[in-house]
Amino acid sequence: MNEQNIFIVRTGEVALKGMNKPYFERVLVQRIRAALKKTNEQSKEEGNGGIDVYRHEGLIFIKSPKTIPEDTIIKLVSRVFGVASISPAWECESNLDAIGEMAVKFMLKQIEERGVKTFKVFAKRADKTFPIKSPEIARIIGAKVLIGCKVLKVDVHNPEVRLHVDLRRGVSYIYDEKVAAIGGLPLGTNGRGLILLSGGIDSPVAAWMMARRGMLIEAVHFHSYPYTSKRAQEKVEKLAGIVASYSGRIRMHVINLLPIQEQIVQHCPEEETTILVRRFMMRIAQEIAKKNRCMMLITGEDLGQVASQTAEAITVTDACVDIPVLRPLIGMDKVDIMDKAREIGTYETSIEPFEDCCTVFLPKHPTTKPKLARIEESESALDVDALVKAAVESEEVVECEPEV
Repeated sequence: MNEQNIFIVRTGEVALKGMNKPYFERVLVQRIRAALKKTNEQSKEEGNGGIDVYRHEGLIFIKSPKTIPEDTIIKLVSRVFGVASISPAWECESNLDAIGEMAVKFMLKQIEERGVKTFKVFAKRADKTFPIKSPEIARIIGAKVLIGCKVLKVDVHNPEVRLHVDLRRGVSYIYDEKVAAIGGLPLGTNGRGLILLSGGIDSPVAAWMMARRGMLIEAVHFHSYPYTSKRAQEKVEKLAGIVASYSGRIRMHVINLLPIQEQIVQHCPEEETTILVRRFMMRIAQEIAKKNRCMMLITGEDLGQVASQTAEAITVTDACVDIPVLRPLIGMDKVDIMDKAREIGTYETSIEPFEDCCTVFLPKHPTTKPKLARIEESESALDVDALVKAAVESEEVVECEPEV
């Protein structure tokens, strides 16, 4: 049996990147090392050795001291964007006798711990110079297991253990389970985006989804203190921390929108308040994005969900900025968004009953089909540039650490 725990990490979509595949794999290795950093340091301090993460023949391998529980490694690595699955594995020499002996030991352990009675061997000959092909390797190893484990039977349709043999040059691996991971692309391979982060259900999910596509995330949060409370902002910081547990620390730019809202209420038609406020949010977010090297804005908008998210309203909103706006939730049902929020752990925090700046000065009958010319005419009563400039200059920055 191996002196270390060994894990095979599969990259899913990264494997399709052609000539760019090595770059994506290098970034992913860095992200896995970062996810394991605290555990690695603790293990070294205890004198148990460190964790090794490396690439080899299209796969990523992790070797860790046996003092670190397998479940700990699996839990940490399966949350890394870009990892498709992870398998605890056993390692042996690449000859059929060694593989057969290791397979018998592996299955005896499964019998002892799980009481299994059926299995099937799946062989993969990654080393094409090996003289025996995959189906014959599976047959030979299966026969050795049956001889060494008398209680076992082969079940080709529904085996309790799917015994995988991955035969490679010099070293082969045996494993049975593929633990599904989060997938996506490694963080940092798709630029940087700025999420307009509220305390609702949608925007944290949108941030998570873009991080899963490899985008580094910053956030801007708007409040209307004292109409909104400090507790409301703390809720948003907590949501950012939950997303950060996947994406790493998130810098959040906090803006008091109240002075702008008061000007809009005083000088503009009531029914246009929502869309006018939204346009100011986008302008402010754009300025913050440009200052912080963010390539695009991200919102949690879902087509038709509220008055500011109709096709007409989105068109008018986007007309006031000149950088791309990503809306990863645009075609999703609300129920699907709620399910995703539960999956990533933001839902329970999102539904906590704290006020949002968007509910301050909410018109009774907001326009759902605004016309750009009419909205721009209403904005002419305001000193737009000065209001945006003052809002950006008054920002507070909060570093949101990952929630443990």
